[in-house]
Amino acid sequence: MLTPRPGSSSGSAGSKGSAGRGRARRDSGPAGRVPWVLVVPALVALVFLVAPLAGLLVRAPWSTLATRLAEPQVLTALRLSLVTATLATVLCLLLGVPLAWVLARVDFPGRRLVRALVTVPLVLPPVVGGVALLLVLGRRGLVGQWLDSAFGITLPFTTTGVVLAEAFVAMPFLVISVEGALRAADLRFEEAAATLGASRWTVFHRVTLPLIAPGVVAGAVLCWARALGEFGATITFAGNFPGRTQTMPLAVYLALETEPEAAIVLSLVLLAVSILVLASLRDRWVTSP
Repeated sequence: MLTPRPGSSSGSAGSKGSAGRGRARRDSGPAGRVPWVLVVPALVALVFLVAPLAGLLVRAPWSTLATRLAEPQVLTALRLSLVTATLATVLCLLLGVPLAWVLARVDFPGRRLVRALVTVPLVLPPVVGGVALLLVLGRRGLVGQWLDSAFGITLPFTTTGVVLAEAFVAMPFLVISVEGALRAADLRFEEAAATLGASRWTVFHRVTLPLIAPGVVAGAVLCWARALGEFGATITFAGNFPGRTQTMPLAVYLALETEPEAAIVLSLVLLAVSILVLASLRDRWVTSP
């Protein structure tokens, strides 16, 4: 008859206890001491990031906030920003999702180069992006002069120009998010649907899209937020015309020179939008396991 070895259960409990103590030691640092050499710079960094936002809240004209938000120029800039950011996001969805699918599922020469080019707007100064858009889509641009002469279409310094400028800087956020979701999706579901006779389009919109829906939503929200806050490419390519191309960031810049309190109010609106975006994406981008 087999008998348990003496002390086996206690040894198991002891190993669990030692493992728990080991985890506690790892969580609290070597020898359980707080590494102040790291904590102090971390606190300085936290203050550096939070203090400007706190200053914005402290200096805000709360007593006249509602009145200032109801001013016609503020409402016009806010409405234009919401409309153009939404249209830019729709454009990014129509073009960015297929681009992400190609990068994730199609193996072709130069794919790494294409992926690098897609992410260039993430690190490119927005003003440079606006200049590039002018050189291509301006009246004398590579494509813009043909659009002007053949169809009479002028894109710079129009509301359409705002949408294009915002889409240019925001699309990489959507492409990166959707491509990551496609790479993480289980291909067996798509293969099973194809085996059952589903066409490629049916597999894509009935199987693939539902699988990557969280990634598409997260990418669209990030894309919309980036488009809403775009400044450099917009003012370079579309200008700063009230009611036509003056979005919220441009209105903040203009108000800062003449009416600082109005600039603070507009900044608070953008800050609130940013917080809402982070709150909606907290499970995917903010929290960690």
